[in-house]
Amino acid sequence: MEDRFAYGLNPKKIGAVSAYLCDPSSAPAEFLLTKSQYQAETGRAVERGALFFQIRQSFPPGEVTPEEANKIGYETAMRWTKGKYQFFVCTHIDKEHPHNHIYFNSTAFDCSRKFHNFIGSSFALRRLSDRVCIEHELSVIQNPKQHSKGRFLHYGQWIGEKPPSAQQRVRWAIVEALGKKPADFAAFLRIMEESGFQVKHGRGGVISFLAPGQDKYTRLRASVLGPGFDPDDIRAVIAGDRPIPELPKDGPAPPRRVNLIIDIRERMAQGKGPAYARWAKVYNLKQMAAALQYLQEHKLTDYKELAASTEAAVDRFHALAGKLRETEAALSHTIQLMGATVEFAKTRPVFDGYKAARYSKKYLAQHEAELAAYRAAKAAMNDLLGGAKLPKMDALKKERRELSEKKKALYAEYRKAQADMRQAVAVKANIDYLLGHTDGRENKAQER
Repeated sequence: MEDRFAYGLNPKKIGAVSAYLCDPSSAPAEFLLTKSQYQAETGRAVERGALFFQIRQSFPPGEVTPEEANKIGYETAMRWTKGKYQFFVCTHIDKEHPHNHIYFNSTAFDCSRKFHNFIGSSFALRRLSDRVCIEHELSVIQNPKQHSKGRFLHYGQWIGEKPPSAQQRVRWAIVEALGKKPADFAAFLRIMEESGFQVKHGRGGVISFLAPGQDKYTRLRASVLGPGFDPDDIRAVIAGDRPIPELPKDGPAPPRRVNLIIDIRERMAQGKGPAYARWAKVYNLKQMAAALQYLQEHKLTDYKELAASTEAAVDRFHALAGKLRETEAALSHTIQLMGATVEFAKTRPVFDGYKAARYSKKYLAQHEAELAAYRAAKAAMNDLLGGAKLPKMDALKKERRELSEKKKALYAEYRKAQADMRQAVAVKANIDYLLGHTDGRENKAQER
């Protein structure tokens, strides 16, 4: 750490320096002091993992001064760490292009947490850096190279591959156990135990697995392990009604949502003060930078393309919403029909007895409630069938599983389409605000 910091603070290279919650000259000692306090307060060892993280940020020759580059680096670091970690920024001018070396502690200053690098962090950091540069009216790299052609190792290779989580290990074990084609669910659980997992039977038939070396149990549930890993799904795989579930793939963090621009003059007319106006101007600048970044990422260079893309996003959302409603209605119909069929089957013997007794009043008085339930179940079943033939219970159960899986898949698409639509609509509204477009209505500024 001292060697890296000494390189960043080399007086022959440095053009500007700034810091947050530390002094660059004593940063190694201050970083280690924070780590010692963290270990004393939490009892967690700090030897494992990274001591600190470094961000490098470069600018084209002649675009910024060392002081401006350092200011941008400071803002980038502050927004990346959210003000929770010590950092300092060294701006080097030994090359034609000024560039920042940003060093931040891996342990939070309040000793509440440690920074953990995440999948897609480089993409998230690049997006943040681009957004800060756009806000300061600087250039960004339009088509960055995604690979270094083998010259460098990616982060996972550099630190050694990250060990799989307990959920990942449970998923792998389930897929491997199902690949052995167990005869029933009990045989599946035995295979899991033979693989080294402890099986826990909880209340309500809840099944949980404890992976070797883990402290907490992982529930066998789709909301925990992902689609296809519910107990009913596992039983369907064993019965041969569906294929073995696929292992989910981790994706990059979702982009930050673009919000609408604030009409400052309207808000000021409502009695907002000058401090609010200053904040709103900065807020609007950030939202316009986010809108511009959205246009660049989606290669929308023409307003008509933006309008068409927004309309397509809205249409896709409404189409998926319609499919989801239809699927939910079909699933509800199937569940109600199954319930009515079960109730009909349960009360049918009572009606048969009533019929055998030649509709005796005495029998009716003794079984009036059961006969009323029978008539209600039969009426509900006839209404649901609408004159169609009653399917077998196995067919109804299969239809329910298929509709449930379809609903899960549609709901995932629906949520993504909803987020895409909201972002596209917000971007278009911001561009309309900037260009003075009001969809056929007069501009509010012109009215005033």
